[in-house]
Amino acid sequence: MTERNREPFPSLIPYYLLNWGIVSPLLYAYFRGCVYGVEKIPKSGTYIIVCNHASNVDPPIIAVSARRPVSFMAKEELFSVPVIKTILPLCGAYPVKRKAQDISAIKSAIKFINQGWLAGIFLGGTRTVDGKIVDPKLGAALISAKTQTPIIPASIWGTAKVDQANNKGSFSPFKTPITVRFGDIIPPPSSKKKDELQAYTDRCCQIINEMHALGR
Repeated sequence: MTERNREPFPSLIPYYLLNWGIVSPLLYAYFRGCVYGVEKIPKSGTYIIVCNHASNVDPPIIAVSARRPVSFMAKEELFSVPVIKTILPLCGAYPVKRKAQDISAIKSAIKFINQGWLAGIFLGGTRTVDGKIVDPKLGAALISAKTQTPIIPASIWGTAKVDQANNKGSFSPFKTPITVRFGDIIPPPSSKKKDELQAYTDRCCQIINEMHALGR
C-alpha cells in the first residue's frame, strides 16, 4: 500500500473556510464547546475516528475538534443539491444510501483513507435520541481490518439537544453545551472474521459509551 500521510492539499481550502470560519466559532462560543484528548490524534497518518451520533451537526464538530480534516459519509440526497454537491466532495464527504448496505460507501471510505484522510464513521450508523450507541455496526471494524488503519474512539455529548430544539422550532443559545472526547488509539483487527469484528466493535462501543456517560 502506498504511503498515506495527509489529505490532498486542495481539500484543505474548503475545509478551513467552512470549518474554521463557521463551525469553530459556533462550537467554542455558541455551544461553549469542550474538547478532551485531541492530543491523542497524530498530526499525520491515517486513522478512523469512530463516534456516537445524535445530530446533523456532529460531522463538522468532530472535524473541528480533531483539528484535522475528517471525511464522513453523507446521505446521497445532498449530492443532488446545486452548489452543495460540488462542495461536499472537496470537504471529504461521500454519499451513502440509507436503509441499505452500501458497498460503494465502504469503497469510498477506503479511497479517502488511502489519500491520507482521517475517516469518520458513526458506529451506530444513524442518529439516536440520547447519543448512546445501542446497535453498533461492523462497517468501521471491517474497513479498519481491510486497510489496517487504527481506530480512535470518540464521544460527542450534548448535540442531541440541538436536534431536539430544532424539532420543536426553537434554538436557544448557551443552553446546549457540547463536549467532545477522544480515546486512545486502538490497533486494527488482525482478521476480517465476523466474530473478531464483532468483538472489536463491541469493545469500541463500550469505550465510546463510557466516555459519553462522563457528560460535560
